[in-house]
Amino acid sequence: MTDSKHTVNFVAPRKFIKTFKKDCKETLFPDDPFGKFRHDKPLQKIKKTVQYFIPIFEWLPRYNLHLFRYDVLAGITITSLAIPQGISYAGLADLPPIIGLCNFVPPFIYTVFGSSNNLAVGTVAACSLLMHETLGAVVSPKDDPTLYLHLIYTSTFFTGIFQTALGFCSFEVLHQFKNWIIIRGLLVQITKHNLTILLLYVLNLFRLGILVDFLSHSTITGFMGGTAIIISLQQMKGILGLKHFTTHTDVVRWKWQSFVAGLVFLCFLQVARYVRQRKPNLFWVSAISPMAVVAVGCLYAYLGHGEQHGIAIVGDLKKGLNPPSIHYLNFDSRYLPATIRAGVVTGLISMVEGIAIGRSFAIIKNEQIDGNKEMIAYGFMNIIGSLTSCYLTTGPFSKTAVNVNSGCKTPMANVVQGFCMMLTLLFLAPIFSYTPLVALAAIIMSAMLGLINYEEMYHLYKVDKFDFAICMAAFFGVSFGSMDIGLLLSVGLSLLRALLYVARPAACKLGRLPNTSLYRDTEQYPETMSLEGILVLQLGSPVYFANCSYIRERILRYINEEDAVTEYRTEHILLDLSGVASIDMSGIDTFIELIRVLKGKHIKLGIVNPRIEVLEKMTLAKFVDVLGKQAFYLSIEEAIQSCRFTMDTSTKEEAWGSSKTEDVV
Repeated sequence: MTDSKHTVNFVAPRKFIKTFKKDCKETLFPDDPFGKFRHDKPLQKIKKTVQYFIPIFEWLPRYNLHLFRYDVLAGITITSLAIPQGISYAGLADLPPIIGLCNFVPPFIYTVFGSSNNLAVGTVAACSLLMHETLGAVVSPKDDPTLYLHLIYTSTFFTGIFQTALGFCSFEVLHQFKNWIIIRGLLVQITKHNLTILLLYVLNLFRLGILVDFLSHSTITGFMGGTAIIISLQQMKGILGLKHFTTHTDVVRWKWQSFVAGLVFLCFLQVARYVRQRKPNLFWVSAISPMAVVAVGCLYAYLGHGEQHGIAIVGDLKKGLNPPSIHYLNFDSRYLPATIRAGVVTGLISMVEGIAIGRSFAIIKNEQIDGNKEMIAYGFMNIIGSLTSCYLTTGPFSKTAVNVNSGCKTPMANVVQGFCMMLTLLFLAPIFSYTPLVALAAIIMSAMLGLINYEEMYHLYKVDKFDFAICMAAFFGVSFGSMDIGLLLSVGLSLLRALLYVARPAACKLGRLPNTSLYRDTEQYPETMSLEGILVLQLGSPVYFANCSYIRERILRYINEEDAVTEYRTEHILLDLSGVASIDMSGIDTFIELIRVLKGKHIKLGIVNPRIEVLEKMTLAKFVDVLGKQAFYLSIEEAIQSCRFTMDTSTKEEAWGSSKTEDVV
């Protein structure tokens, strides 16, 4: 047996407080936000801390007129898209059209707290429809539009609280910001029983940002596709000029003039989208196409008296800025469950979508964004927005793509957008009162057709059938059921998959690659050579109560399979635990039971390269004493050399002979 310079380090287990603190830090603060300036001077720490939490102080000192020229162009361009989209998406939520133009406050907030240079904020179709579906089941927007609007603001408020809570580091971090006491006092006054504060603290304390992880890419792809189908079908009412759908087929209520106009508008928008895809330099064609549709529609409706020819219009839009809406927030216990539910669900979806879009464009520009800062920025946008007559805001793909293609350099483009929207409310709002509903329906349908990602669905099918099933569950669940059903089915399948991974972890048999000391999976590398009398297995997941019985049975099955195909009796089993991050008492008890079973079969167990967390548990549980320190090895090669010296004489001679033959080969 060859001597090794290094052996398994059986150090004394660390103190519980130390390991608990380390685990909490890794769980709650994986990004280590203060690590970069931990050793700086106090004033530098304060400065960099402020810059970390308020990103505008980081890029604004370097801002100049050259960058501003690009941001002005981008801001004006995205405004031309935001105006028609805002009016259209307000209609999806069954809100007054003017509410769609009132969302000029959130862009200012995002400029201060957002970390993405590319994201353009605004309303989105899916969340608008989801809010209508959730809150419309409690209060009819037709029967009581005022109460319905107030619940929309309240739901947006809860969305902001939820997103902000997910973005903060911990309960303690919140208390470090003394300036927030005023806001906290305001929230206490708003919620007499402190429900909002309790929700905020609980979410901060338990760091429930992990909830976002259950909305996988497959789920979002299917959800968006299914939502696009529903919204597109709903817009047929506007395309056909119907006031409402009817089941009476003998009554023809559709307007052919509206249908023709809608078809022309939709074709124009799709051609503009096609031009942008084929000629990226002509991105502005697609960017201004919605505004062009609205402008042409307004001219036709005004000059040609469109209402007399079956072309319905938006109606009266009054000039003026948003009034404060803090006194409209409704915390009545009858509606509270619905507003919280709508706020949390739409908050999760909009946040996941916005962060994913921001990261996608950041990668293109070789930039980075901070997910926690984005959550906080979205949260503040929606909290302040709900207090200023705005509803849910996030980072839509279409506006962000236009923003990037327009040459934006910093978040200042959102400030330009906010000012342009504000000027529109002050001076131009009445002009848009002549906007035909069919034009808005065409704009929404065109946007929705771009959300059905056929290529991504086919890619999921080719790569991972289970991911494809998760995607289809969301797609068909939303299309033929409801948004809740689609999300529940998709997230349920995702959880089922995660549980299967936990309960049935992957394990593999290792063999030696010819003429090397490397040991690899025999299924992946069929040319590997088995070691007579020695079975090497690799575990690749934590050993918990949920999977320990399966691991024991799988190890015993490996032994039976090995004995069935070879003429040599298995005398040693080596478990490579380098991929096992943790183990609980059930796992340790399973290993002790395995030792007894193997002893009855005259088989010895060896442990290879256990990680410090696993070795500490084994030491504290006296498992090391049961197995013996001599059965722990630093490498597979060292373990095999040791096993060869303890094998039976006949088996040892065969094993050595086989090894020499392999070396010659």
